[in-house]
Amino acid sequence: MLLFFVIGVAAGALTGVPIGPVNVAVIDAAYRHTFIRAIGVGMGGACGDGLWSGLGVLGVTPIVRQYPSVPPILYAVSGAVLLVYGLLTARSQPVAPAAPAIGTDEPAPSDSVATRLSRRQLWSGFTVGLALVVLNPAAIVTWVVILSNQIPPASHTEGIAFTVGVMLGSVGWFSLVAFLTHRGKNVLGDKAAWIPRIVGVGLIFYATYLIAKAVKYLVA
Repeated sequence: MLLFFVIGVAAGALTGVPIGPVNVAVIDAAYRHTFIRAIGVGMGGACGDGLWSGLGVLGVTPIVRQYPSVPPILYAVSGAVLLVYGLLTARSQPVAPAAPAIGTDEPAPSDSVATRLSRRQLWSGFTVGLALVVLNPAAIVTWVVILSNQIPPASHTEGIAFTVGVMLGSVGWFSLVAFLTHRGKNVLGDKAAWIPRIVGVGLIFYATYLIAKAVKYLVA
């Protein structure tokens, strides 16, 4: 069981490295909103990865393999969703800070208010991250490929261990992305405005790739 947990951690981290909607959302949240919101996005995305990988372990893989028309449909839907999200991200602008800046005459929020704001940011980010993975059905194809080619047959207990590992690996990677973006924002200042624009353009290219892949499947 430990082996499946370790494999899950590695798979969760490595599948987060390529450009994808959650990476973009984490970067966007860290730059335009707060570090707490970015962590929430990563947690939501990790839970989504755990959901898809869990479904793969529990037997969705044979269904996807049995119906060749399923992958292109999933790719097309994901490509359309991610294309819209990429366009919105590339055109995004920083939001006004929720709390007054240090040195202003405005009173700082109380601890209870700050805690509520942090919880709201965390929950808002979590729902965004989860929705981006759930609404990206091509992710299930990715996990089917991983599970069918890299993961040996697993029992239910081993499958659960793998899924938990995937979530922890994903959280670790997305937290690193949030931290680096947050630090980069502080170092680069106004120049950091290019960060979400660049990753947004990257996501547009990725969405175009998914749509092209769907067309290739249909033509073939």
